[in-house]
Amino acid sequence: MSTQVEPIAKTLPARYYTDPEVFREEMERFFCRSWVCAGRTAQIEKPGDYFLREVAGESIIIARDQGGAVRAFFNVCRHRGTRIVTVPEGSFAGRIQCGYHGWTYGLDGRLIGAPHMESNGFCREDYPLNQVQTAVWDGHIFINLNTQAEPLEKQLDDLPQKFAAWGMAELRMAKRIECLHCPVLHPTLNRFTNYLSSDNETPHATYIGGAMEFRNGAETMSLDGERRRDPLPGLNAEECQKVCYYAIYPNFLLSLHPDYMMTHTLWPRAVDRTNIICEWHFHPAEMAKGDFNATDAIEFWDLTNREDWGISELSQLGIQSRAYRPGPYAERESLLHAFDTMVLETERQTKSRRF
Repeated sequence: MSTQVEPIAKTLPARYYTDPEVFREEMERFFCRSWVCAGRTAQIEKPGDYFLREVAGESIIIARDQGGAVRAFFNVCRHRGTRIVTVPEGSFAGRIQCGYHGWTYGLDGRLIGAPHMESNGFCREDYPLNQVQTAVWDGHIFINLNTQAEPLEKQLDDLPQKFAAWGMAELRMAKRIECLHCPVLHPTLNRFTNYLSSDNETPHATYIGGAMEFRNGAETMSLDGERRRDPLPGLNAEECQKVCYYAIYPNFLLSLHPDYMMTHTLWPRAVDRTNIICEWHFHPAEMAKGDFNATDAIEFWDLTNREDWGISELSQLGIQSRAYRPGPYAERESLLHAFDTMVLETERQTKSRRF
């Protein structure tokens, strides 16, 4: 009696990492049709505050309007199509004005001024800034270029309930840096968490992730494993004994520690280039203390991040070689294989809709 053997899970063919056309299609498929994490509500605390994000080649203005709502607009004037805003972040003085011919928009995107356009039946109401959908989850701002997108809640699935105890909306940024390999690549990381203790969730359609337990007396992820800050107030004893690592498709990496949150947002620029924004967020009560110092956590993860970025660049170079062939995944690389499976399935669904 023969037994059917499951095929070995392997990495993707090289074209998924190196082909500019595949990159273009994936940007359209994932970044133009999904909710993308753009930043934090704390970046735009007051009406008029704004920052820019580039999504799939589109410049997007994210701002707070006069009523306190989060808004997003294509950074394109409705007159001549000129890019309006060039400074990456700042505050509008109650209006958004194009520097070419002075067309002026309210913080809600309405056209409120268009010099020399009084004749020929011109109607200002017909020319607002083109809006981008926005939604907020626990202090995280998401945008979606797809005007027919389903609500953010569907993409997040059960994550709002899963991470409610961390009170992410309350946390404030202390530092921003832009710019399977655990035992070998990350010796510092591996001192405080055991990669063999990882408790991975069954992959979901819109996210993957799991948790790792501390070891060797560690209390948080820092240079020495010592926790110098109080735990986040909503956490129980069990939640204080682990770190949660989740990837929320397509661009948001969420790392939740007992005493802080670290986030990464990924912004692909080309098939071989991605900008990464890494931020560390702490509870405001801790940040208000006179002896508050986040250096231990920031330096630890900055070291680890740079190890990751360096090896990723080497992987990209190697995959470009004519010698590259898909290689086998280990059993503990199941989440990576799940990510690859999601990429292939989304590609298949997209192509099937064309015919």
